Amino acid sequence: MPTRQDTLAAARESWNAGDLDGYLRLYDDRIRLHGYSPEPMDKQEVREFYAMVFRAFERPQLAFHEVLWDGDACAIRFTMSGRHVGEFMGVPGTGTEIALDGITILRFDGDRVVERFSQADMLGLLVQIGAVPAPA
Repeated sequence: MPTRQDTLAAARESWNAGDLDGYLRLYDDRIRLHGYSPEPMDKQEVREFYAMVFRAFERPQLAFHEVLWDGDACAIRFTMSGRHVGEFMGVPGTGTEIALDGITILRFDGDRVVERFSQADMLGLLVQIGAVPAPA
Protein backbone atom coordinates (compact mmCIF):
# COMPACT_ATOMS: atom_id res chain seq x y z
CA MET A 1 0.00 0.00 0.00
CA PRO A 2 1.40 3.41 -0.91
CA THR A 3 2.18 5.85 1.85
CA ARG A 4 0.57 9.28 2.07
CA GLN A 5 3.87 10.77 0.97
CA ASP A 6 3.91 8.45 -2.08
CA THR A 7 0.34 9.42 -2.98
CA LEU A 8 1.14 13.14 -2.70
CA ALA A 9 4.30 12.79 -4.80
CA ALA A 10 2.43 10.82 -7.48
CA ALA A 11 -0.31 13.47 -7.57
CA ARG A 12 2.19 16.30 -8.11
CA GLU A 13 3.97 14.29 -10.82
CA SER A 14 0.62 13.65 -12.55
CA TRP A 15 -0.31 17.34 -12.37
CA ASN A 16 3.04 18.41 -13.82
CA ALA A 17 2.63 15.82 -16.63
CA GLY A 18 -0.80 17.25 -17.51
CA ASP A 19 -2.60 14.12 -16.26
CA LEU A 20 -5.68 15.45 -14.46
CA ASP A 21 -7.14 11.98 -13.84
CA GLY A 22 -3.87 10.89 -12.25
CA TYR A 23 -3.83 14.00 -10.07
CA LEU A 24 -7.42 13.46 -8.94
CA ARG A 25 -6.52 10.00 -7.56
CA LEU A 26 -5.17 11.98 -4.58
CA TYR A 27 -8.74 12.73 -3.52
CA ASP A 28 -11.17 10.30 -1.93
CA ASP A 29 -14.76 10.35 -3.20
CA ARG A 30 -15.68 12.05 0.12
CA ILE A 31 -13.37 15.05 -0.54
CA ARG A 32 -14.46 18.46 0.65
CA LEU A 33 -12.21 21.22 -0.71
CA HIS A 34 -12.55 24.53 1.13
CA GLY A 35 -11.27 27.90 -0.06
CA TYR A 36 -11.89 28.17 -3.82
CA SER A 37 -15.67 28.63 -3.68
CA PRO A 38 -18.20 29.88 -1.12
CA GLU A 39 -19.15 26.30 -0.18
CA PRO A 40 -16.84 23.28 0.02
CA MET A 41 -16.42 21.51 -3.33
CA ASP A 42 -17.16 17.81 -3.77
CA LYS A 43 -15.13 15.56 -6.06
CA GLN A 44 -17.08 16.43 -9.24
CA GLU A 45 -16.74 20.16 -8.51
CA VAL A 46 -13.02 19.69 -7.82
CA ARG A 47 -12.68 17.93 -11.20
CA GLU A 48 -14.51 20.76 -12.99
CA PHE A 49 -12.43 23.44 -11.22
CA TYR A 50 -9.11 21.84 -12.13
CA ALA A 51 -10.26 21.09 -15.70
CA MET A 52 -10.90 24.84 -16.01
CA VAL A 53 -7.38 25.53 -14.69
CA PHE A 54 -5.90 23.12 -17.25
CA ARG A 55 -7.81 24.89 -20.07
CA ALA A 56 -6.80 28.36 -18.86
CA PHE A 57 -3.09 27.71 -18.25
CA GLU A 58 -0.72 25.94 -20.58
CA ARG A 59 1.07 23.06 -18.83
CA PRO A 60 0.47 24.37 -15.30
CA GLN A 61 3.28 23.24 -13.00
CA LEU A 62 3.22 22.75 -9.24
CA ALA A 63 6.31 23.38 -7.14
CA PHE A 64 6.23 22.44 -3.45
CA HIS A 65 8.47 24.61 -1.27
CA GLU A 66 7.70 23.06 2.12
CA VAL A 67 5.66 20.01 3.04
CA LEU A 68 5.07 19.63 6.78
CA TRP A 69 3.48 16.43 8.11
CA ASP A 70 1.57 15.97 11.36
CA GLY A 71 -0.20 12.63 11.69
CA ASP A 72 -2.93 12.38 9.06
CA ALA A 73 -2.43 15.97 7.82
CA CYS A 74 0.14 17.93 5.88
CA ALA A 75 0.60 21.60 5.08
CA ILE A 76 2.15 22.62 1.76
CA ARG A 77 3.47 25.98 0.58
CA PHE A 78 3.27 25.86 -3.22
CA THR A 79 3.54 27.83 -6.43
CA MET A 80 1.58 27.04 -9.56
CA SER A 81 3.11 28.46 -12.71
CA GLY A 82 2.07 28.42 -16.34
CA ARG A 83 1.10 30.56 -19.29
CA HIS A 84 -2.39 32.07 -19.37
CA VAL A 85 -3.82 30.82 -22.68
CA GLY A 86 -7.56 30.45 -22.07
CA GLU A 87 -10.38 32.14 -20.24
CA PHE A 88 -9.92 32.37 -16.48
CA MET A 89 -12.50 34.13 -14.28
CA GLY A 90 -13.84 35.93 -17.34
CA VAL A 91 -10.43 37.04 -18.61
CA PRO A 92 -9.47 35.72 -22.07
CA GLY A 93 -6.00 34.24 -22.49
CA THR A 94 -3.25 36.85 -22.44
CA GLY A 95 -0.14 34.73 -23.06
CA THR A 96 1.24 35.97 -19.74
CA GLU A 97 3.48 33.71 -17.66
CA ILE A 98 1.99 33.54 -14.16
CA ALA A 99 3.05 32.40 -10.71
CA LEU A 100 0.31 31.72 -8.17
CA ASP A 101 1.50 31.23 -4.60
CA GLY A 102 -0.59 29.44 -2.01
CA ILE A 103 -0.80 27.30 1.08
CA THR A 104 -2.91 24.20 1.50
CA ILE A 105 -3.66 21.76 4.29
CA LEU A 106 -4.58 18.20 3.35
CA ARG A 107 -6.27 15.74 5.72
CA PHE A 108 -5.85 12.10 4.76
CA ASP A 109 -7.88 9.02 5.55
CA GLY A 110 -5.58 6.17 4.64
CA ASP A 111 -3.72 7.22 1.49
CA ARG A 112 -6.42 9.55 0.10
CA VAL A 113 -7.33 13.15 0.91
CA VAL A 114 -10.80 13.60 2.41
CA GLU A 115 -10.55 17.29 3.30
CA ARG A 116 -8.50 20.18 1.96
CA PHE A 117 -8.22 23.81 3.03
CA SER A 118 -6.52 26.14 0.53
CA GLN A 119 -5.64 29.80 0.24
CA ALA A 120 -3.99 31.17 -2.90
CA ASP A 121 -3.09 34.69 -4.00
CA MET A 122 -5.97 35.05 -6.45
CA LEU A 123 -5.73 38.86 -6.38
CA GLY A 124 -2.07 38.60 -7.39
CA LEU A 125 -3.04 36.24 -10.21
CA LEU A 126 -5.75 38.63 -11.43
CA VAL A 127 -3.19 41.46 -11.45
CA GLN A 128 -0.77 39.28 -13.45
CA ILE A 129 -3.37 38.56 -16.16
CA GLY A 130 -4.56 42.18 -16.29
CA ALA A 131 -8.02 41.65 -14.80
CA VAL A 132 -7.42 44.26 -12.09
CA PRO A 133 -4.85 47.06 -11.88
CA ALA A 134 -1.79 46.61 -9.71
CA PRO A 135 -1.93 48.49 -6.41
CA ALA A 136 -0.36 51.94 -6.57
